[in-house]
Amino acid sequence: MASRLREADYWKVALPLAVAIVAVGSLSGYLSNSGYSNAWFASLDLPRFMPPGWAFGLVWTTLYALMGLALALVWQAPRSPLRRSALTLFLSQLAVNFAWSPVFFGAQMIEAGLLLILLMLALAGATAWRFARIRPLAGWMLLPYLAWLCLAAALNFEVGRLNPGADSAPLGLLGG
Repeated sequence: MASRLREADYWKVALPLAVAIVAVGSLSGYLSNSGYSNAWFASLDLPRFMPPGWAFGLVWTTLYALMGLALALVWQAPRSPLRRSALTLFLSQLAVNFAWSPVFFGAQMIEAGLLLILLMLALAGATAWRFARIRPLAGWMLLPYLAWLCLAAALNFEVGRLNPGADSAPLGLLGG
């Protein structure tokens, strides 16, 4: 961390941010009945490379915590137009992230979910780039999230491809 950022001050911001992001992400998943306990999802044909159910909770908790820690690094950087745009991008991608489970699991909209993941990936990539320009460690902390979003996009695509007719509001993207 930069000398301007005292470690004790960092943790006073980082821990509440990480806990808040994990809590809201978990709440979004819970309220939309995401995961293998969702009867609609459990009835679908799933890709062979689908991770086991327990992995999603572990991975998302870790990723949300890393996002909170990265956000704290940038939050505590000196105010600037770059910082403001980085924070705006972060909040935008986080809003899209929190919307995905209700769209995919709650509304059973596979193709709309895919569009959201692709938007999320673009916003998260731009966020990581801006974070890295402010505090390099903050940018690096978002790389596992970007990798997971690539996997999530592939999974979302394959679920749609393997289950024609399962989308409650098809957009015609996957030919179903």
